[in-house]
Amino acid sequence: MAKTDLLTTDAIKISDSEWEVMRVLWTLGEADAQQIADVLGQRMDWKLATVKTLLGRLVKKEAVRTEPSGKKYIYFPQVGEEETLQSATENLFSRICAKKVGSAITDLVTEAQLTAADIAMIQQALAKKTPVAEIQCNCIPGQCECREHQK
Repeated sequence: MAKTDLLTTDAIKISDSEWEVMRVLWTLGEADAQQIADVLGQRMDWKLATVKTLLGRLVKKEAVRTEPSGKKYIYFPQVGEEETLQSATENLFSRICAKKVGSAITDLVTEAQLTAADIAMIQQALAKKTPVAEIQCNCIPGQCECREHQK
C-alpha cells in the first residue's frame, strides 16, 4: 500500500496493546496473525488468541485492513506511524493544562534516550519557535491548580 493511501488518524484511538500490534505491522508492512504473535510472544508473552482479538479491534477501528490468503488473513496498516504518533501527541496535550505542556515536553526530553541527531533536531525546532508572552489555562475550574481558577 502506498503511503498516500493511508487513512488519517483523527478519529482513531488505539490502546497501548493495540500500539504494540501496530508497531509490528508498521515494521513488517504486512503480516498474518501468527507472524505478529511470534514477534510479540517474545516480548509480551501474548498468545495467538490475544493477537487475533487485538487485530479484530484494529480492523473495526479501520486502523488495519485484511486480505484473505488461503486459510489465513494478511493484515496491513491503514494508518501511518507518523500520523498516529502525531494524533497521540495531540491527544496527550489536549488532556493536560495548556500551562503544563512545556514541563511535559521537558519531562519527555529528559526521560528519552536521544541521539546527537535527535538533540540537534529538537534544538532546531526550538530555535524556530517564537515564544508567547503568556499561555492561557484551558482547564475546567477545579481541574487544575492554576492561579487563574483561584480568583
